Amino acid sequence: MRSLDLLFWGRYGNYGPDYPRNRVVESALRALGHRVRRFVPRFSPLADVEYHLRNGAVPDLIWVPCFRHRDLHAAWRYAKRQGIPLVFDPLISAYDKQVNERQKFTANSRQGQRLLAWERKLFALADVVIADTDGHRDYFSSLLNVPVERIQVVPVGAEENLFQFYPLPEKHADEPLEVVFSGTFIELHGIELVIEAVALYSGPPVRWRLLGEGPLKADCEARVAALRKRNAQLDITFENWRPLQELPARLAQADILLGIFGTSEKALRVIPNKVYQALALGRPVVTAASAAYPAALRENEEQGIFWAEAGNPESIADAIFRISTKKMFLKVYGERSRAVYDLYFSNRSIQSALRKVLADFVTIK
Repeated sequence: MRSLDLLFWGRYGNYGPDYPRNRVVESALRALGHRVRRFVPRFSPLADVEYHLRNGAVPDLIWVPCFRHRDLHAAWRYAKRQGIPLVFDPLISAYDKQVNERQKFTANSRQGQRLLAWERKLFALADVVIADTDGHRDYFSSLLNVPVERIQVVPVGAEENLFQFYPLPEKHADEPLEVVFSGTFIELHGIELVIEAVALYSGPPVRWRLLGEGPLKADCEARVAALRKRNAQLDITFENWRPLQELPARLAQADILLGIFGTSEKALRVIPNKVYQALALGRPVVTAASAAYPAALRENEEQGIFWAEAGNPESIADAIFRISTKKMFLKVYGERSRAVYDLYFSNRSIQSALRKVLADFVTIK
C-alpha cells in the first residue's frame, strides 16, 4: 500500500486538536501507514492563502476534522486548485444542533432556513462526507442533500490505549452493584430521566453514581435533593469530572455503565463516546435503543447492551433490574460487551472503514 500524505486542516475550536474523534482517526490512519500532518490556520476564511504563503507542501488529500465547518470552504478552494480530494468529517450538523437540539431557531424561521441552505452548500463541497452512524448518514443524505454514495460511515470508537478490557472487580455476593453515568450533563443525555429511574427502581440494591460536570448538573443535584426528602435511603451521589487519563480506571470500578436516554432526533442518531468506552472496558451498558446501533445488537440484549426506551425512566429502571437479577452472568455480559466492541467499533474496524474511504479516491498499491 502506498503511503499517503494526509493534511488535517482546521482550527479545531473549543475542543482542541486532541478531541477523541480526531485522535482515533489520526491514529488509525497512521496505523495504515500514512503520514498525517496538521495545519491549524490563524484565520479560517483565508486559510488557503495562509497555507500557500507558508509554502506548505501539497498533500495527497485534505481532511477537515470534526466540528470545523468554518474551515471547509478555504480547504475546498485549496483542494480544487491542487486537484486533490477533500474529506469532511463533521460529526454533527450545525442545523441539527441549532434547530433541533438547542431550539435556537425554528425549522421554518428565516434563520433556520438560512442555516439549512448554508450547510447544504457547505456539505456539497466535500468529495466524501464522513458519518459516525447509519443514522447520521441518512440525515446528511435526506436533509442536507448529500448523495448517499458520497457518504462513508466511520464509527467513533474509543482510544484503545486508554480504554482497554478490565475484568470486573471482585465483590462480595451481597455487595450492591454500582451503576455509573459519566458525561457533560447536557440535554442530549437525558440525565434527568436517570434520576427519575433511580426513584422508580425496585430490585436488588444498587449504587448510582453520576460523574461529570455540565450545564444541567445543578438541576440534577436539586432533583436528587428533592428525592432524598422522600426517601433518605437512596444511594445516589455525584462525582467531579476526572481527567481522561484517570477515567478508564474509575469507570472500570463500575458494574454497569449508562449511555444516553434523550428523545431528540440527534440523540437517536448518535452513539456517544461513553458507550464506545464502556464496551471497550468490557462493561454491560444500558442505553436507549435507536437506529444508530446495528440491527443485530438491537435484536438481542444478551450481547451486553441492555436497551431502554428513549425518554422513559421506567424503562431504564427495568433494564437495570434485568441485569441486577442476573448478577451471576455479569462477567459473561462484560465479555460479550467487549466482543461487540471488537466486532463493530474497534480501531481495527475504523481502519477498515478508512481504508475504503481512501481507496475510493486514491489508487493504493
